[in-house]
Amino acid sequence: MKNKIRLALIAGGRSGEREVSLAGAAGVVKALDPDKYDVSRYDPATDLARLAADAAKIDVAFILLHGPLGEDGTMQGFLDLLNIPYQGSGVLGSALAMDKNLAKVLYRHGGLTVPDWQMATAADVGDPSRLLAKITLPVVIKPIRQGSSLGMSIAATQEELGKGLALAFSYDSEVMVEQFIKGREITGGVLGNDELAALPIVEIIPGDEYAFFNYEAKYQPGASREVCPAELPEEIAARARQIALAAHRILKLAGYSRTDMIVAGDEIYVLETNTIPGMTPTSLLPQAAAAYGLSFSALLDRLIALALENGN
Repeated sequence: MKNKIRLALIAGGRSGEREVSLAGAAGVVKALDPDKYDVSRYDPATDLARLAADAAKIDVAFILLHGPLGEDGTMQGFLDLLNIPYQGSGVLGSALAMDKNLAKVLYRHGGLTVPDWQMATAADVGDPSRLLAKITLPVVIKPIRQGSSLGMSIAATQEELGKGLALAFSYDSEVMVEQFIKGREITGGVLGNDELAALPIVEIIPGDEYAFFNYEAKYQPGASREVCPAELPEEIAARARQIALAAHRILKLAGYSRTDMIVAGDEIYVLETNTIPGMTPTSLLPQAAAAYGLSFSALLDRLIALALENGN
């Protein structure tokens, strides 16, 4: 009988997305074929020493961490030091994608269209007039190194901008103020190492009570509707798939990614790229993979095979 792959499932951690990570891990454990994998669980909040001690007995790791200290290159670097392959992007790509400001600079340099933005300072919280001289309301306020829309808000007035900045600075020392683009929110998945496949585009339609796809709209059952493949003109959908591929390459990513975009008229604006997308069977990337022909279990098998092939 063929030996099972000894897999370290790394989930939990200390970011604001800890509960999302743990919920995803439960779904991954259920979907992994027990005849193929011998799974051990590690929570970076408590188990880093045990993970290091067990390194020689681990064939591959599956990182299911979101946000700082997991999706930003830190866990990837730790696993590199332990010589454990893992799915997805390495240190550089993870760090680039996590920094929304630097990622936008690189997107623009690579020829992609992004909403205009300004970086805020703590002084702007009390008086945001400096920002409003350079960017017009409404705006989106984002901590640059958070996921799941944590600390994010939309401001239509100067007062809302001040409050939104205060909220965002409570999550991160660096905050972005981005021009709000009214349009259809879509996301494009990419799968592969050297040979990349663009997955079908998903459209995200938040419920009427949500101004944007925020934390609650993402994770509250029934709060949002997802359509896959998105009901877009084929020319727009094809262009969105090419943009997702371009964003993946620009940020030097590997394995898989999911790039969020806004369609406004004939223009497609790139918002950000996720290097460890949500990983429950109903998450956006698994939905796109299912439309592509990969079940959730088959998607996990593919990501693990890419990790072993890449060796990071």
